Amino acid sequence: MSTIWVVLIAIAALVAGVALGFFIARKYMMNYLKKNPPINEQMLRTLMMQMGQKPSQKKINQMMRAMNNQNQSGK
Repeated sequence: MSTIWVVLIAIAALVAGVALGFFIARKYMMNYLKKNPPINEQMLRTLMMQMGQKPSQKKINQMMRAMNNQNQSGK
């Protein structure tokens, strides 16, 4: 009878640890990506120049706004 309790407690602790670890890692990554966005205006300008386009500030602002809107709707 006591081995069943030990096994049940071990399984419950494992499930709780996995769930807690998942949420902590998720929160950490959300904060990291908010502080260090994956792409910025300089990267976008370089990318457009590599594709052979002459990027105007208006076009860069438009693309950054579109990416930010997409990130906001994805949440």
